[in-house]
Amino acid sequence: MSRSALITGITGQDGSYLAELLLDKGYAVHGLVRRSSSFSTGRIDHLYKDVHEDAQLRLHYGDLTDGQALTNLVLEIEPDEIFNLGAQSHVRVSFDQPVYTLMSDGVGALNVLEAARILNKRKPVRVYQASSSEMYGKVLQTPQTETTPLNPQSPYACSKVYAFFQTINYRRSYDLFACNGILFNHESPRRGETFVTRKITRAATRIKVGLQDKLYLGNLDAKRDWGFAKDYVDAMWRILQQDTPEDFVIATGETHSIRDFLDMVFEHLDLDWQKYVEIDPRYLRPAEVDLLLGDASKAKEKLDWTPQTDVRELARIMVEHDLDLAQRELHSSSFSGN
Repeated sequence: MSRSALITGITGQDGSYLAELLLDKGYAVHGLVRRSSSFSTGRIDHLYKDVHEDAQLRLHYGDLTDGQALTNLVLEIEPDEIFNLGAQSHVRVSFDQPVYTLMSDGVGALNVLEAARILNKRKPVRVYQASSSEMYGKVLQTPQTETTPLNPQSPYACSKVYAFFQTINYRRSYDLFACNGILFNHESPRRGETFVTRKITRAATRIKVGLQDKLYLGNLDAKRDWGFAKDYVDAMWRILQQDTPEDFVIATGETHSIRDFLDMVFEHLDLDWQKYVEIDPRYLRPAEVDLLLGDASKAKEKLDWTPQTDVRELARIMVEHDLDLAQRELHSSSFSGN
């Protein structure tokens, strides 16, 4: 009998890659999506065509902030595993919408844990909570490990810290198999276009084909530990396959500045980014996180997980995808006479 999983945030970058992985493993996959006036399933539309005969994919309308409806859904589908990836995930936006960010990322995670606690009385269930390296904030130790003190610098990070400790609390207090994956920055061609790496690759490729003249960014000196989202969802799955629930840092162990990433992307396109990039104060955070660098030694030892894609290869993957997108965009605008 195949296992089943519920993925909140299934239409996001991580959710789409995780759904692919679980379907490949023969899971029945359920996804939670928010109702909107337009479809937001672009990242997973291909899965309806590619699902294996012995697997299935089903979407359910819902919202993490509606605890009762979420509990009803969990009790109805009785998943073996729950991956809570749903969130207001943009750090800069969280300064503008702190209350909503707390409700979706903090209270939303608590609602998932509570639904799982109730189901766990009926049958065993395992919960993965998407924690974030942003919780380390103004870092007190480098590199950051599972025991590094948390020092959040944004409403987003504070919300994730709340969810992190609630996950630990439910594990200790209710004997729930609940784990945190403390994922450092992970990117892909499916990354939202308002996130800095994808913003850079989209703009650079559009500049290359003549569709754009400038790229406006904030702090170019911030350093991040960037990995490939497809590698990281494999770690998520491995975390829930352990005999004992634990928390894990998932990272590459390398840090690069946004300037470095600009170098990699524009170099791949034979362009000099300094001719096209300008600083816009609107993109600066009120409180900046200067350096994030993860130590995933525990994941390597206990999960047998290591990243398969370094940042240069990641930049190449994203550039090639977005260059194709820009060329199709150019062809479309030329065809329409614009």
